[in-house]
Amino acid sequence: MRIIFMGTPDFSVPVLDALVEAGHEIAAVYCQPPRPAGRGKKDRPTPVQARADALGLEVRHPKTLRNEDAQREFAALNADVAVVVAYGLILPQAVLDAPKYGCLNIHASLLPRWRGAAPIHRAIMAGDAETGICIMQMEAGLDTGPVLLREATPIGATETTGELHDRLSEMGARLIVTALNRLPELRPQAQPDDGVTYAEKIDKAEAKVDWTRPTVEVDRLIRGLSPFPGAWTMIGEERVKMLGSVVADAQGTAGTVLDDRFTIACGDGAVTITRAQRAGKGAQDAETFLRGMAVPKGTRIGE
Repeated sequence: MRIIFMGTPDFSVPVLDALVEAGHEIAAVYCQPPRPAGRGKKDRPTPVQARADALGLEVRHPKTLRNEDAQREFAALNADVAVVVAYGLILPQAVLDAPKYGCLNIHASLLPRWRGAAPIHRAIMAGDAETGICIMQMEAGLDTGPVLLREATPIGATETTGELHDRLSEMGARLIVTALNRLPELRPQAQPDDGVTYAEKIDKAEAKVDWTRPTVEVDRLIRGLSPFPGAWTMIGEERVKMLGSVVADAQGTAGTVLDDRFTIACGDGAVTITRAQRAGKGAQDAETFLRGMAVPKGTRIGE
């Protein structure tokens, strides 16, 4: 098929690769424009643009698709379908209607649960037992369109957003290829009205760990915000990100380190930190972290 691909971050790259490997013709790649990054604040292309450039594909990054010129240029590509995954711009109706089969979105949740910007983070933070991928026919509403294909997967007890992100990206790449192969025969299923939830964008104010909260909530927060933006706490005068945890069989005063393995008491139990990161340094497993920063038993943190 002749496809317009629309995506921007790392999550989208395996999808682009899968479409190319499946033999589809990529008419153009739409993504967000390069933005300043790094110490030199030089413009850095998005992961999708970098991959598209390496594949020799045409890249476009309009600031908006709401004007008539952008819509004409989009329609002139005469695509069979547009595949959209974490693109970052609203698609007006003229764009949604331009390809023969419309625009298909790869969404990282089991719709209608977790419509919106941060479905992977929110699924872990809420303690969901499973999540998955939906291939959705896009319409004007926010993730409200009918679903063509879906596939569920359990969320591991110690899985982080970063780990689940990578698994779902590969699932989405595989499922969209299947959907395109079966597109003429698929019958879109309307989303039910019951069970709708919204995955609001992560606010940095959510990231501070409150050690007085129940253990399961602290564990979900740490795993749900790993690796970005990273749940954090103060250890002495230093702000430290907690990037991995497991529920521990221990108790104590909330915010107290209970042993030499980085087990920290919560409101009704404890978690053992498995991965952490000091300011200005890389993420480390707990054993390596503790060799560089002493956090002995009895230390009070988060104060």
